[in-house]
Amino acid sequence: MSTLKHGILLASAVSMLALSACGGGKGTTPAATAASGPVVATVNGTAINQGTVDLIMKQRGGSGQPDSPEARKAILDSLTLQTVIAQEAAKQGLDKTPEFLQQVEAIKQSVLANAYVEDYIKKNPVTDDMVKAEYERIKTLSGGSEYKARHILVATEAEAKEIIATLKKTPAAFAKLASTKTKDPGSKSSGGDLGWFDAQRMVPEFGAAVRTLEKGKFTEEPVKTQFGYHVILLEDSRPIEAPPIDSLKPQLSQQLQQTNVRKQLDALKAAAKIDVVGAAASAPAPAASK
Repeated sequence: MSTLKHGILLASAVSMLALSACGGGKGTTPAATAASGPVVATVNGTAINQGTVDLIMKQRGGSGQPDSPEARKAILDSLTLQTVIAQEAAKQGLDKTPEFLQQVEAIKQSVLANAYVEDYIKKNPVTDDMVKAEYERIKTLSGGSEYKARHILVATEAEAKEIIATLKKTPAAFAKLASTKTKDPGSKSSGGDLGWFDAQRMVPEFGAAVRTLEKGKFTEEPVKTQFGYHVILLEDSRPIEAPPIDSLKPQLSQQLQQTNVRKQLDALKAAAKIDVVGAAASAPAPAASK
């Protein structure tokens, strides 16, 4: 499943190619158990099937590589070269070594695990009702208001109180004062304008002050945060509206799919008898040359 970025999906094109090489002797068919279809090439009598090329192309497509004649030619070139090398390795008996057999077993386990996950996803699809329920849950959690405000940030409480005194006489001077007094470089050029924001994303003291303000009012006491002292003007507020469900459906579907797979894998692991007899030992250090 190309959309599922889950840790269990370990089988890549490289893994599949490695499996193809396991039977590298003359007369064998690479990846015979995984692919079929017409023969597209032979190497010393060993057939390479269209299904093998299709499988690798599908895997690469999941990573964003487009299907094209050039891409398929490159895959076939890699397969033919790999088969030549595999045949030579088999002649030298390298397919009988413990290291080779160990790698084959590891790849087999990876491909089998991948096959299980894909089969589970196929048999347990995410439904529209499940997506709608998750959407409603997120809407509930993301409720509240967002605010449009300006602020003036200064270094000392005395400076902030002086600005507040000026604003009490001339409230309309807020933007002009911000452009000359504020130490916030991000909002200085826009007269202290912060745009629309969720108060929860601000430092706690700032967020709390914004929530208590009435529209068109500014803080009459300096608001101290880790950045300094703020004078805040609330220009507007509105309820936070969730994006339409159609815009979130692909993301929600993928998240639910990942969650379902993880729960199933956790259940399998919990039901299994696993005996860990010790931490995996590090590889021995190479002997020092004399």
